[in-house]
Order: sequence, then C-alpha cells, then structure tokens
Amino acid sequence: MFEKLKRFCDSFLELGVPGFDLAIYKDGECILRYMNGYSDLENNIKINGNERYNIYSCSKVITCTAALQLWEKGLFSLEDELSRYMPEFSKMMVKTDDGIKKAKNQILIKHLFEMTAGFSYDCYSPQLKKAIMETNGKCPTREVMKYLAKEPLIFEPGNRWEYSLCHDVLGALVEVISGEKFEDYVKKNIFNIARMNNSTFLLPSVEIETIAPQYRFEDGKAVNVGKPILTYKLGSEYASGGAGGISTVDDYIKFLECLRTYKLLKPETVKLMMSDRLTDEQKRTYWLKDTHGYGLGVRCPNGSERYVDFGWGGAAGAYLAIDVQNAISVYFGMHLLSSPTQGLRSMIYRFVRAELIDNSEFEDIYKALKDLHDYKLTY
Repeated sequence: MFEKLKRFCDSFLELGVPGFDLAIYKDGECILRYMNGYSDLENNIKINGNERYNIYSCSKVITCTAALQLWEKGLFSLEDELSRYMPEFSKMMVKTDDGIKKAKNQILIKHLFEMTAGFSYDCYSPQLKKAIMETNGKCPTREVMKYLAKEPLIFEPGNRWEYSLCHDVLGALVEVISGEKFEDYVKKNIFNIARMNNSTFLLPSVEIETIAPQYRFEDGKAVNVGKPILTYKLGSEYASGGAGGISTVDDYIKFLECLRTYKLLKPETVKLMMSDRLTDEQKRTYWLKDTHGYGLGVRCPNGSERYVDFGWGGAAGAYLAIDVQNAISVYFGMHLLSSPTQGLRSMIYRFVRAELIDNSEFEDIYKALKDLHDYKLTY
C-alpha cells in the first residue's frame, strides 16, 4: 500500500532534500508512517521520527484555531474593527499610486484570517527594525504591533489577498482578548489538549539544541543554516503566530486529528474555517485559485470533487492536509528552506486520495507532474 506515494517522496531526496517524515491517518488510525533520508547531513544521522522542526507557516493553522476558540466564546466578531481591541490600528496609512494617504477602510478581524488586511511580509521594514532596536532585541509580541501599525499598508483593507503578517497580528490579538501571552494560551488550549508535548511558540534559548539541523537549498545543494527560525522571529520574546511554531511530526499530526475530530473547535466552526471566503477580485492575487479557495487561514475546498482538503504548508517544506469528508489527516515534515520540492508537495494529498478514494486519479497525477514540473517519476 502507498508504494507509489513512497517512491514519489523518495524522489525528493534525488532533488536535494536531506530527509522527510510523512504521517497519514484514516478514520483515527495511523495507516502510514514513512520516513527516509537524513536529519543531520554533516554527521550522517538518519531521520528517526522524533525530530523537532521549525514549522514556519504551518504555525498559521494553529494560530487561527486559537483565535477561533475565542470567537466561539463570543469574545469578538469577525466583522469587528481590529482597532476596537488594538487602538494603534485605528488610523492606518496606505501606499497608493499617488503617494501615502489615509486608508479609507478599517481593518476588520476577518481580514486578518483571510490575508486581506493590507499588510506585507516585510520583516525588515523600517518600523520593525525600529522595534528590534528599541526593545533591545526582545520584541514582545503585543508591543511589536504598535510599531507595525505605523508602517503604511500596501493596499486598502479588503481589496485583495496578499500573503503577509496578518496571522502574526492575529496572534497578538489572541493575547489581547485572552489576557494571556499568546504562547501560554496556545499551550493551555491546544498543545495540552492534543498532548503535543514537544511543541511551542516560544522556545527557551537553552532548548535551541533540541531543534534538528535546518538547511537551505543553495546552488543545487542543502546548506546548513543553523537551528533558529530565520527571518520571522523578530526577537527573543516574539511569538510569531504566522511562522514561529516548533513541533514534531508526531505532535502535529495529533493537532490535525484533534482539529478533524472537533476536539479543538466545534463542527460548525471547522466548517466555517474551511469555507471559501474570497471574492472574485481578491482571488485574482491568490496563489491557489485554480485548485482551492481560501477560508479562515487555510486553503480550502472550492466546490471541486477532487480538491476537498483544507490545510497549508511551511517555508521549510512542511505540508498539511485534512480531509473531513473522508476522515483523512496528512502531515509531511521537512527542514529545508527554499526547497526544490515546494511546488510538488501538494501532490502528496492527491496520491493519498488516489490510493484510498479514487484509483483512477493516478493517471492525472502523473500527467500533472510531467506537464507542470517536467518532473520524471519512475513507477
């Protein structure tokens, strides 16, 4: 079973991926755990399944889950203005063709979930550099938002989809509404419930050595770039809701299963989370518009019978998919930034679906791989 999928994942090693770890659950049972390659190239240490990885944007689904827990309690509305809870966002400026002007629209909380608030993903903007300097490199999560609010938006809130720091702001909003540090709220209300004992949003410096070696694909090979989160961790006290998570494959698949089985959110909330929310205009800039919609922080079904999963991925190669309809959860762990397989990993769920749901899809999968990536797979 899954021999085609295994060969597909093994081929990642030929493209320069040091190693990977894949977990698949069906109806609450692990039906595949497959890993290959090395976690530490320099010391020839094979993947063993216990590696602790920087999960980067796979953090976003956890952050959106945390915020939706507070929404379920009636503590905010998706239509609320962000400035009601974080006043610094009340008078935003926006870049236009005619210069920087006062924004016409208020940022609504739904815009944070939807990636339509107007922020960019510039972690080195003048105001964020100032935050690092003025907080002596600490950058407390809530405090950083006061600097970000001084940075002009790149478009009017609500006008388009743009991958950005939206979910970092959402993490700070969780702090404000819950009255707890974001990392503490997530630990208590998600990690502890899912028994994710090796996951965190703010790793103590003494534990940095518990992270698996991290690589970046440069000039055709994997180069060790150290263990800390790169770019997105602004300071020692900054818990990035968008990219600051640290987890293991065992832990993260527990999260996905808890989300799929409604242990973290109510069924109607998960349904809302995985419902397409983008307008036709917003979809023009959305990366996955040909296959998926975008819900509350996740790619989601768009009405196609083939693409019924929801989930996301991370900058170091991680990939997640939940198929509520067919009771499937998939998590693929990696630790390679700028991986040559970033555009291929979405095929993992399609292989799973072809194996478990519709065997006739294999032909389409191979055609897509050949046509879209000129990718050769022996099978």
